[in-house]
Amino acid sequence: MEETLSVTGAGKIPSQQRGEPLPDTAVRYTEDRHWDVVPGVWLESAEGVERCSCGARDCPAPGAHPADENWATLATGSATVARKLWTERPTAAILLPTGRTFDAIEVPETAGFLALARMERMGVTPGPVTRAPDRRMRFLVLPGGAAKAGDLVRRLGWSPQALGLTPLAEGAWIVAPPTRFGGQGAAQWACRPTPANRWLPDTEELISPLAYACGRETEVSS
Repeated sequence: MEETLSVTGAGKIPSQQRGEPLPDTAVRYTEDRHWDVVPGVWLESAEGVERCSCGARDCPAPGAHPADENWATLATGSATVARKLWTERPTAAILLPTGRTFDAIEVPETAGFLALARMERMGVTPGPVTRAPDRRMRFLVLPGGAAKAGDLVRRLGWSPQALGLTPLAEGAWIVAPPTRFGGQGAAQWACRPTPANRWLPDTEELISPLAYACGRETEVSS
């Protein structure tokens, strides 16, 4: 029987994700999950209009990207250091470097929701999953998982590029909730970090439903 594209249950976004100030959230990520964090750019108000601190009027992700090329050197897993960094820049974006305590598999948003619903039916527990206004979702997996993703997808008969599936490893980053993308909205958790997903899945556990969902989305949009 064909899979339905109706996504419920696992596809619902938890409510009340914006109540905590960015500095407190950044510190909590280091304390609760032992993730490295790094402050990015921030939003500035000019003549009643919010603009990215990078100064680019056509910035594609205002308030939600690294502040400079050496952003990775500022990454810290220390709650004390994180508190100091965000005290200096209380509205700075929260960036989570990949390739350290986790990698990530990035997919189109519609495919990501379909994959979550499929994982729920399969009894597969995903790790934390982010959803951003760029209409992409990032599935957190164990470090080293990004390097295996391409071969695993090809073994299933697909091309990662054709599916829009992008592995994120060392040198990359994801935007953490509740960082805002200017007037586009905020990054959110499609699957929140909880005690149930503290132990991240390996890529092998998620790649089949992710590839299937991306393949279905490609067929529907073509």
